[in-house]
Amino acid sequence: MPRLWVGVPRLWVAVPAAFLSVLLLVLGSSTQAHAAAYRYWSFWERDGSAWAYATQGPSTARPTDGAVQGFRFAVSRDSADAIQPRGAADFGSVCGNTAARAGEKRVALVIDFGTAADAPEGETPPAARTACARVPDDATTAEALASVAKPLRYDTNALLCAIGGYPGKGCGEAVDSDAGAGAGSGANSGAGSDSDGRADAPSSTAGAAPEDGQGPSVGLFVGGGVVAVLAAAAVWRARRRRG
Repeated sequence: MPRLWVGVPRLWVAVPAAFLSVLLLVLGSSTQAHAAAYRYWSFWERDGSAWAYATQGPSTARPTDGAVQGFRFAVSRDSADAIQPRGAADFGSVCGNTAARAGEKRVALVIDFGTAADAPEGETPPAARTACARVPDDATTAEALASVAKPLRYDTNALLCAIGGYPGKGCGEAVDSDAGAGAGSGANSGAGSDSDGRADAPSSTAGAAPEDGQGPSVGLFVGGGVVAVLAAAAVWRARRRRG
């Protein structure tokens, strides 16, 4: 049987390659099996002709006059798997009829309540919509959103839980990783389409979105146990040779 050399403090011992293969298999499969998905509102900013995952949360972001920002409710694993808003996303189509005023700014908001597949049990997502928020120059995105889409709901950690009262309960809860997350494509699709508008690797993970890896995975503990067993076996073999 082929053998590989494993380092143990002050010792080098031969360990069957099959043991290491099992260890790598356990670590790899456990990481994939425990990749959680979450149901939440993600926050986006329009960068030219494309959406970019926001680099900060709506309660701290302060858009300028002419900005286009979006929100999408969906199930996803992390920012790289997040789904972008659908529908019209240019400032002119959303705020073209809203006149500028001194001391105020206009922010175009695209609010996508998602699809039935991503909705909590017993709830139906409202139709996606746009709104032009005219707010004071120093207003945050959260304040702009509150001016056009009440009621908003937040949790104790300031995570945005609901826009326009949707969903009625829950906030960033973990769900079956096969439910909604990773399904479909269709960036920049129309508001009436069922295509989910999943983005290609958004640029940031900081947009009030729960991330995968909230705690040590089971694979870490299992893998650590296998390493400990291998190390113990190595020490035993070395002592036996000395004896």
